[in-house]
Amino acid sequence: MRTCLECSEKLVGREDKKFCSDNCRNAYNNKINKDSNNFMRNVNNKLRKNYRILSELNVDGKSKATREKMINKGFDFDFFTNILQTKTGNTYYFLYDQGYRPLDNDYYMLVKKEI
Repeated sequence: MRTCLECSEKLVGREDKKFCSDNCRNAYNNKINKDSNNFMRNVNNKLRKNYRILSELNVDGKSKATREKMINKGFDFDFFTNILQTKTGNTYYFLYDQGYRPLDNDYYMLVKKEI
């Protein structure tokens, strides 16, 4: 006998069915995908906030912004997802597909990686 992975109710229907309802499916997946501790949750929140700020400042896919403007919006330069070193020696810091590179006079080049 097959049972729901969330509430253990008997399953009726398709042979590969795992949940008795959408509510049970959502509850099960929310538990599995929940950030396991406060540290992880805080880091993920900072990454999301930085991503939103870059997306807001970089609507056209390539633009410039001052460090002060980014910080005033709440950007935290300590949190990014990866670093890209170009052949010309430039270093880009990325938050998923949104990136930035320091320029002169506290300006930053903002770019969006095409994926």
